[in-house]
Amino acid sequence: MPFVTTKTPSGPATFHYNISTPTRTSATRIDPSLPTILFLHPVYVSQHIFHPQFCDPKLRRFNLVGYDARIHGKTKGDVPSDFRRAEAAEDVYHFMQALSLPACHVVGLSLGACVSLQLAVAHPDKVLSLSMVSPLPLEEPADVAEGRTEIYECWAESQQDPDNPDEDALLDAVCGALQLGFNGQRTKLIQSMIQLTVPDALRNWTRDRLEMFHTVSVKFFCDRKPHPPALLKQIECPITLINCGADIAYPIAYAQELLDRLEDAGLNVRLLSVKDAPHFGTVTHSAEINKVIHDVVIGGTKYPVPPAPTEVVSPFEEDFAAMGCPSVVDSDDSDDDMFVL
Repeated sequence: MPFVTTKTPSGPATFHYNISTPTRTSATRIDPSLPTILFLHPVYVSQHIFHPQFCDPKLRRFNLVGYDARIHGKTKGDVPSDFRRAEAAEDVYHFMQALSLPACHVVGLSLGACVSLQLAVAHPDKVLSLSMVSPLPLEEPADVAEGRTEIYECWAESQQDPDNPDEDALLDAVCGALQLGFNGQRTKLIQSMIQLTVPDALRNWTRDRLEMFHTVSVKFFCDRKPHPPALLKQIECPITLINCGADIAYPIAYAQELLDRLEDAGLNVRLLSVKDAPHFGTVTHSAEINKVIHDVVIGGTKYPVPPAPTEVVSPFEEDFAAMGCPSVVDSDDSDDDMFVL
């Protein structure tokens, strides 16, 4: 279980991370001859949400790197009250520096997509491409903000007695997050992900750390304004926006608004949509989204990349197997459920 300790503008943190290469499930360093993909997870769930990407042979042609953000997963580090996208992006930058990572192809999901865009603004030399899955709108819709607040309030209620958590309130919080991320679906993979997430959440979001949880799960989203065009013009890489077609929080109109704003800044950007995918579509529709990520990376690579390995194992495989969940990658390369806007 690898960790790296570094100090960022938000304070010290010990980040839990994983590196996978074509030949190693858990490596200590990347293969410098290959492109590197850095995955940024959403709120609530840590890096293991990218299990369907780490066990895909197509993506394992490259170096894959994931890490747990502050108060998620196994990472240790407090969240200051002013922690927003700029501070989160500086965490990513200092994490990359601590591991001596080169410029990466960055894949962000939901909150992670927001952070990836800020990383490309603040440190354009560290980002080769952006694949933004379920990107946040320019501003948080009022009904979604209300839903995020309700999830937080249910969790906070569940933690009022440290020795005896309120299981009904905890279940309400989990069900709210499940509805937001997966439209309430409960596949074996999703159920296993919940089982892996809740123990970390109970350790990270205790009564004395509720304000930190409120910061990352509510204030981060609601205290947010669009980037000024002058800042967006600092981005140097191509951007792919991936809307999840059944996203109940952010219908495609929000992604279209973001597309228009990025295009107005003169950026190289496109918008794709994945039919029937919920907000966390990288889990439920990994075949379609992995193909997009793969093609983005190959399209930005100057040198030949070896073929996909015949067999790979995700660094999260044992964790999911312990929950009774087998390997998850769909080998279907069809893009019939994808369309370009």
